[in-house]
Amino acid sequence: MKKALRRIWLMWVGLTLLVACTAAPPTPTPTPRPGDDPLPTDTPAPATATPVPLAALVNGEPITLDEYERQVSRYEASMALSGQDPDTAEGQAELLQGREWVLNFMIEQRLIEQAARDIGVSASDAEVDAAIASMREDIGEEAFQQWLTNEQMTLDDMREQLRNDMMATKMANQVAEAVPTVTEHIHARHILVRTEEEARQILGRLQAGADFVALAQSYSQDSSTASVGGSLDYFPRGVLTSQEVEDAAFALAPGQVSDVVRSTLGYHIIQVVDRVPEMEVEAENLRLLRDKAVREWLENLRDNAQIERFVFAADAAE
Repeated sequence: MKKALRRIWLMWVGLTLLVACTAAPPTPTPTPRPGDDPLPTDTPAPATATPVPLAALVNGEPITLDEYERQVSRYEASMALSGQDPDTAEGQAELLQGREWVLNFMIEQRLIEQAARDIGVSASDAEVDAAIASMREDIGEEAFQQWLTNEQMTLDDMREQLRNDMMATKMANQVAEAVPTVTEHIHARHILVRTEEEARQILGRLQAGADFVALAQSYSQDSSTASVGGSLDYFPRGVLTSQEVEDAAFALAPGQVSDVVRSTLGYHIIQVVDRVPEMEVEAENLRLLRDKAVREWLENLRDNAQIERFVFAADAAE
């Protein structure tokens, strides 16, 4: 732990000593004549600024190594506060994963900031000041200052982090609020079994006129729905655990039974009971759909970004 903290401290010091130099004006020199040796000159070669070490580039915007190491230091401090010892084998493994998580988080945050700028989303100084004032009032000034110390943050660091968090929240809210609150729903049932052979046998019985509810109660391995005849109740697209089951269900008309559908859970037979073109999405499903929309939005940002990483988990732990 001491080795890591010392290395981080040295980076803080080293990266604050970057110097940008410019060349001195050239000294006039006599024009050389043919055959003369080149005249010496005391004019120095133009100097260039020392490049700032980077952890990553996100669409051409830098995440400096200094920024990254400060965040890692905070992560390590949070480990200690939570009772984890970074000097143990378990702690080292956690810290290694944490370093990678920190970089990915910083990249994601930079992508969100860029997206926010593109559409004019921002957090004003007044909003940031109000949030800080509210926190100070809620927990008290002493606790507030202790929190800054524990997080190894200055007030300016906190303001910047809070501004970024507020921008990210605004962007996520915009994406989430675009999810419709009224949409098509279906009421479906399913029977889940472990083998295709068993599923085919049950499907044959259904095709011969057997009752779906009774077979689900007798044979379905889905403990959460078997007792109610396999009922999944009414649901919109995007909320089922199994995409294969959802796709098959939405392809059926009321009263129809699917072929055997394979998923990671096993083998399903699905029956659609009812379809409603417009129904209000209940609160829990709306939360799931909004969370999914935000995740997909972030994945799309990453997929379409130019990201260069210069720090990797294994390298950072050395």
